[in-house]
Amino acid sequence: MHAGKTVAIIGAGPVGLAAAAHVMERGMTPIVLEAGPEAGHSVRQWQHVQLFSPWEYNVDKAAARLLAPTGWNSPDPHVYPTGAELLERYIEPLATKTPLREVIRTSCRVTAVGRAGFDKAKTKGCEQAQFEIRCQNGKGPETLRADAVIDASGTWASPNPAGAGGLAALGEREAADRISYGLPDVLGKERPRFAGKTVAVLGAGHSAIGTLIDLTTLAQQASRTRPIWLLRGTDPAKAFGGGANDKLAARGELGAHFASVVGSGQVQVEAGFPVAAITQADGRLRIATSSACRGRSVVVDELVVATGFRPDLSFLSEIRLRLDPAIEAPVALAPLIDPNEHSCGTVRPHGARELAQDDPGFYLAGIKSYGRAPTFLMITGYEQVRSIVADIAGDKEAAERVELELPETGVCTRAGVESGASSSCCGGPAKESASACCVADETAKKAGASGCGCS
Repeated sequence: MHAGKTVAIIGAGPVGLAAAAHVMERGMTPIVLEAGPEAGHSVRQWQHVQLFSPWEYNVDKAAARLLAPTGWNSPDPHVYPTGAELLERYIEPLATKTPLREVIRTSCRVTAVGRAGFDKAKTKGCEQAQFEIRCQNGKGPETLRADAVIDASGTWASPNPAGAGGLAALGEREAADRISYGLPDVLGKERPRFAGKTVAVLGAGHSAIGTLIDLTTLAQQASRTRPIWLLRGTDPAKAFGGGANDKLAARGELGAHFASVVGSGQVQVEAGFPVAAITQADGRLRIATSSACRGRSVVVDELVVATGFRPDLSFLSEIRLRLDPAIEAPVALAPLIDPNEHSCGTVRPHGARELAQDDPGFYLAGIKSYGRAPTFLMITGYEQVRSIVADIAGDKEAAERVELELPETGVCTRAGVESGASSSCCGGPAKESASACCVADETAKKAGASGCGCS
């Protein structure tokens, strides 16, 4: 009954390719539409970054089965790959050496999705109509049809702005040539841009932390490099994470290391700094908390905005979406990932039931399904598409079945109450000093600083 189904998959990142592998395994036909010139285009923008999760959490099982006949050697499951290694050892072989190479269309940006012959306001008969997908490629506009659509296009191309209210700061667009978003390659190809400069990094997540650590390394090589950490909140310690209690060890180590960096004074910290305006003068940026003169401000050469990402929903205006109005994630998933309620990345496995939209046959998957929440793990996306493809194939039992056990992620909070392996705040309990409240505080005091401010 399902063998003739065509499934359009938007995005040829790791989750999109995994979806295509599952579609093929089910005897259906995938069409993968990738806006970039190659599969894994977004990963190429952060290929200098090491993942927090080891290989065992980054390879989809159906994709591995598709790769096996090519002579592919599965990476050591306990090694943490960089983005470049993820591309070289997994994404590129999957996209070029398996039957997926025949179904991936690159440089094909999806501009609209709807039901053929039905606008969103029409109901009767629309469920039987195929989806119509409009694309823009090098030859011009193209239209194709599909029985189901999985949107795994990610959020990389839609970074959040610097403005604290969710809007761009005044002057932000005009200063675009001195602003970077996401994870710039500070120690690699973008080194000349940052070396010897005063650089502000806005954000309190792992992207901001990683960039600030790289800038402190660069400061040791180029002495006039000066990193400044701008964060909207008033407690820098919240960014240090779960430390030794984080089951994703690389993430815990990053937070603990950053606590040491901050404690030793290598980074100027400007807490309680909601950016409102950015002005330019004498080739530099003045970043201020108010458009009036009374606000605080810093003057820098470059600004890195690492305030997260949001989904691009503009091409889905003719799809009946049911999303949480704040998180912009599917309504059944949003309560599980709401950053107002959760501070860790542990989300129970979920699939088609939570991700299906009111247009039957349309699903959000991967990091885009998380909307504005930042706690996505790649393996979660693989479980999502396994369930979604089973649902499209009519295998409801497999769609409902959970085939994933997620790693615990250490100290978490829900509604202001901590839970997890430790009740200590920053990196776990202090190991030696009775006068320190946590690892971060202890590290800072050992470095001669006053402490991390957690107590």
